[in-house]
Amino acid sequence: MRVVLLTVLTMTAFAANSVLNRMALADGAIDAATFGTVRLVAGAAMLAILCLVLRGGLALGGPRRAMGVLSLLVYIYGFSAAYLSLDAGLGALILFGVVQITMFGGALAAGEALPVRRWTGAALALGGLAWLLWPGAGAQVSLPHGALMAAAGVGWGVYSLAGRGAGDPLVTTAANFLLAAPLGLVAGLLMAGSGGGVAVPDAYGVALAILSGAVTSGLGYALWYSVLPRLEASVAAVAQLTVPVIAMAGGMLFLGEALTPTFAGAAALVLGGVALSVTGRRR
Repeated sequence: MRVVLLTVLTMTAFAANSVLNRMALADGAIDAATFGTVRLVAGAAMLAILCLVLRGGLALGGPRRAMGVLSLLVYIYGFSAAYLSLDAGLGALILFGVVQITMFGGALAAGEALPVRRWTGAALALGGLAWLLWPGAGAQVSLPHGALMAAAGVGWGVYSLAGRGAGDPLVTTAANFLLAAPLGLVAGLLMAGSGGGVAVPDAYGVALAILSGAVTSGLGYALWYSVLPRLEASVAAVAQLTVPVIAMAGGMLFLGEALTPTFAGAAALVLGGVALSVTGRRR
């Protein structure tokens, strides 16, 4: 029961990231690059404090560290930039649809035997994403921003795959954030220098970025890394199917976003396909 409750809390944190990011960017309170950088630095600061208090120090080395850092950067900045255009629920659907496809590819690369139902489910999920992103489909998806969210999905999928081998979840997550933060600061400055940022971010936008970084990202990802080793891969994948639904509800509640027929149909294909691919009777 404790693992179930922790998983529910983690999925809610993931969905909250979509809502917070969209809320900050929708009114131009902050630009995407600055939001991503503040989120990353706030997460690193929170995790560093927790490690010093609870573990007595920091450890930046470890297996798959480069993979964790680079995939985190791809996820953070692709995610932030995509929400310049995408609704919260729509972005979460694209993100976690691509996450599942990435993890499916990871299973293939690892030589895992995949049953027919898993191939069928992956095909349905991919078909749902194609329908959602197809020009003129009626979902009003910006293809560049959809592609950015797809890149973020690849980043998060790789990050989750790397996390399955984590030792101490808190230390591992802190190391990823602390090593990614300086790179993120450089990337944010370069983007702002090229004219991609606002002159002075609004305090409201900065506050949302800090909340997203320190709480729903830093603490949420540490919690996810702690839950992952105790979940079967299929259960972890199914759990993430709830995130687009939670994000969609948050978008409608806090941002006045509408549920369109195209989005509902594509969501049914993506979520149903992924559920088919990762569930089934255990032998």
